[in-house]
Amino acid sequence: MNIIHISAECYPIAKVGGLADVVGALPKYQNNENVRSQVIVPFYDNAFTKANSFATIQQSSIILGDQSYAFNILVLDEKPLEFDVFFIDIPDLLFKNYVYSSSDTERFLAFQIATLDWLLTWESYPDIIHCHDHHTGLIPFMLQESFKYEAFRKIPNILTIHNAQYQGWFSHDKVGLIPPFNFDHVGLLDWGGNINPLAAAIKCAWRITTVSPSYMEELKQAANGLEPLLSAESDKCVGILNGIDTNVWNPETDHYLVKNYKLKNVSAGATANKKHLCNAFNLNPKKPLFAFIGRLVYEKGSDIFPEVFKQTLEENDISILLLGSGNPETEAQLEALKPLFTGRFNAHIGYDEQLSHIVYAGADFLLMPSRVEPCGLNQMYALRYGTIPIVRSIGGLKDTVIDIEEENGFGICHQNVTVTEITEAINRGVALYKSQPKYKAIQKQIMEIDHSWDVSAQDYIKLYHSIKN
Repeated sequence: MNIIHISAECYPIAKVGGLADVVGALPKYQNNENVRSQVIVPFYDNAFTKANSFATIQQSSIILGDQSYAFNILVLDEKPLEFDVFFIDIPDLLFKNYVYSSSDTERFLAFQIATLDWLLTWESYPDIIHCHDHHTGLIPFMLQESFKYEAFRKIPNILTIHNAQYQGWFSHDKVGLIPPFNFDHVGLLDWGGNINPLAAAIKCAWRITTVSPSYMEELKQAANGLEPLLSAESDKCVGILNGIDTNVWNPETDHYLVKNYKLKNVSAGATANKKHLCNAFNLNPKKPLFAFIGRLVYEKGSDIFPEVFKQTLEENDISILLLGSGNPETEAQLEALKPLFTGRFNAHIGYDEQLSHIVYAGADFLLMPSRVEPCGLNQMYALRYGTIPIVRSIGGLKDTVIDIEEENGFGICHQNVTVTEITEAINRGVALYKSQPKYKAIQKQIMEIDHSWDVSAQDYIKLYHSIKN
């Protein structure tokens, strides 16, 4: 069975968020299950493309409205990845030093059309077309409705929703950019008076998946306007929990770490990485270290971090380290905290892949007070490295973290994103840290939890077979 994944992101080629991690890992683990899984992504002007060489295997052009755009299909000269990747190179639209911008309608519509045009030239069509998020959301509609893709009508297609907050809306004035289709069915594109690629995909895809079972249920109550549509289409919706790439995220072999470790020497390994962090950021390694890694955006609860951190540091003898960037106002407020809590709080505004690995290994607790968290991978990385997650019970966090007060619990959970509840959760972490025998027992417990992609990859393959037969 030949599966084609189509996505705007794929680690390590282009990464903005968790979408890249999923598309960069799922195909590899599917290939271990005796299927052929391949990926199609845009060709960006970024570090990955600069560091590798490519061969052109096909040249063509597409019509987008009244404009013609040349495009190339590229492949890597060498194969540094464990699955095949094809690159859609549209120099005038996609070859940018960014993935997303404020005017992406033409960029990603061109990407989708070029992808389908190229697939038409294949001698053997794929068995499954798997789309990811709204950037590929018009593909299920075009497969079903556009005249030029009639040959694909019987090919099952799936859409995975990684984050329903972003839907790719654009005006009906641009409907002419879509390859000709039966205009009697134009309503399939509409939701709320605009063309909505995510809504169109939900209507037209054979199956809809989300990245955790809880997120699937939550979307029926809160999906940025799509709640009634997802409820109506619930019979074809299923939540499949993401996994993590345990070859990349492995404290025993992770080349980013200061000291590698495994279950039997976790204390020594975690301590070495913690000392490195504390030396680098002027923190005390003898104090419990709470960390946050991620985007400083409303969805992550980061807007109340300045008040949470101020209150917590005033009440507790702890250290806090933040790695991330996003809202400029939040960034400025966090920078202003540094001189007030010298030696106890620090922040790296930006992103650093190596530093993130060391933080997962060296922190004692990872904070994830998310308002929205479709799945979340950070908490799984933390568990793998023996760092205890402090999370809001929502989406994938609810599916992967059990509170220490419950049977077999190993994390700290809270229900709401408020200063009071987050600070109370941190206080519970401080109390746990003071009870070192219990803390170390949990540390070893969480390192044995299996969140690898093996199970999830099999679940997707079962889904493919259920619609292919």
